[in-house]
Amino acid sequence: MTTQLAAESGAELVPARMLNEYAYCPRLCYMQWVQKEWRHTADTLEGRYVHRRVDVEAGGVPSPDEIADGDRIHARSVLVGSERLGAIARVDVLESDGADVTPVDYKKGTAPDLPERAWEPERVQVCIQGLLLADNGYRCRSGVLYFVESKQRVEVEFDEALVARTLELLGRVKAMAEGGVIPPPLADSPKCPRCALVGLCLPDETNLLAGREPGEGSAGRDKGVPVPARRAEPRRLVPSRDDRLAVYVQGQGHSLGLAGENLEIREKGKVVDTVRLLDVAQVSLYGNVQISAQALRELASRDVSVVHLSYGGWLAAVTSPPPHKNVELRMAQYRAATDEEESIRLARCFVSGKLRNQRTLVRRNGRDVDQILVGRLRALRRSAERATTAESLLGTEGAAGRAYFQAFPSMLRGETGLFDFEGRNRRPPRDPVNAMLSFAYSMLVKDVLVTLIGVGFDPYLGFYHRPKYGRPALALDMMEEFRPIVADSVVIGLVNTGEIRPVDFIERAGSVALTESGRKRLIGAYERRLDQTVIHPIFGYTVSYRRVLEIQARLLGRVLLGEIERYPPFSTR
Repeated sequence: MTTQLAAESGAELVPARMLNEYAYCPRLCYMQWVQKEWRHTADTLEGRYVHRRVDVEAGGVPSPDEIADGDRIHARSVLVGSERLGAIARVDVLESDGADVTPVDYKKGTAPDLPERAWEPERVQVCIQGLLLADNGYRCRSGVLYFVESKQRVEVEFDEALVARTLELLGRVKAMAEGGVIPPPLADSPKCPRCALVGLCLPDETNLLAGREPGEGSAGRDKGVPVPARRAEPRRLVPSRDDRLAVYVQGQGHSLGLAGENLEIREKGKVVDTVRLLDVAQVSLYGNVQISAQALRELASRDVSVVHLSYGGWLAAVTSPPPHKNVELRMAQYRAATDEEESIRLARCFVSGKLRNQRTLVRRNGRDVDQILVGRLRALRRSAERATTAESLLGTEGAAGRAYFQAFPSMLRGETGLFDFEGRNRRPPRDPVNAMLSFAYSMLVKDVLVTLIGVGFDPYLGFYHRPKYGRPALALDMMEEFRPIVADSVVIGLVNTGEIRPVDFIERAGSVALTESGRKRLIGAYERRLDQTVIHPIFGYTVSYRRVLEIQARLLGRVLLGEIERYPPFSTR
């Protein structure tokens, strides 16, 4: 059986699966169908395994007028659609024993203990298949849900009530897509924990910041920065850490290749290290490191970005999978970036978060710090939160930066003379501390950029850092609040623990750079910092800094799509 697809008619047909998702959770349907979001979980992979046979087309299906009483049909993976209904479905198995045809939909698990022996989303999904078959001229009065684990066949009669409900949901799905407004998350729903998109949806977090949680109060405002009127503690619905790791290859002349399910790091053809593909979150290649086409394709198929950097850590290129399908998010980003008022509103939040964290770091680590200077950092943060132009915000941030780095030496307890710090300098850095800061910032912007690409943003169009050829402006925006608590904290820790040593630096023509051993030490400390957990100041659960990067990026998306009013910068105490 063949049907006209949406590309031929100019209309996008609603997949039957989306009626199932809408009946289960309208927001899930919107994220999957309109925003094209998807992540696999153990449940979805098990479902794919269950469908492995019925996803292979097999068997013939005669036209409706060719079916006679006594004919038997058993066909798999039958595509059927209707422009009149505006829907399309792939029927797992189509059966007939006579003139009536019966769609069979495979489900993993067992049939629920309900009078209907099936949940509404499942019954609706098989019903739309029946309606599509009927619209193509077939006689179809019932369907079957086959539960694989219990090997049960549950018959679903397409009675008047179920047909009406199915058509009602079909109309709602179309209206939702045309309206372009994402439905709000379910409130404290037991459906959320096992949802494949819970880490993207952030249901409890979004409801809290939008003031939709009953009894929790709305988000208040503190000089343009949202602070919940009363802190709630959303459920931690995703792991606090991402067990996958970043792979760094910096040996000049090394190469990265594919060997089965492993990446192999090779030197002159000899394998010096291996990493399981399952454990890889991203790959960073420094300087003259080669990567095979096979490894590149496999990493792209697994949504793993490969970042190419200069030997000194400057971003050169990013090899990533095809652009994220969430065009809606990028459209919202482009609109906001051309709106001066919206851009400055977001920029205030980025800078406010940075200044708040700078002051926290000085108070936490500084020795004999001038309290007037600490008070100045607080006053400048408040000034930043009142800024009305990009120029005034830049001026305030610059003044805060000078005050912060004036206090920076008080946080260092390393070897006298080696780690003297007299202020920020770069391009090139002229002392070991500035060399470490520059390298740490380059790693941070790399990680934020990869996170933004994964969420669906254009990392080169920002709100505070204005567009400039080759500059990842949005990544620079988003990294502001993390500079003190991630990059600066790593440098301070390396110096104060003595982990970094004089042999880890090289001086040339007045500039200082990290040696290969120095970069290795800094990369190790940086990765440990990202893996370190912290209590989220708003949501109350424990989460790693690496996960915080993604949460903040997704919260920015919620702001741009109008779900929450203000972007909440991440700050520690």
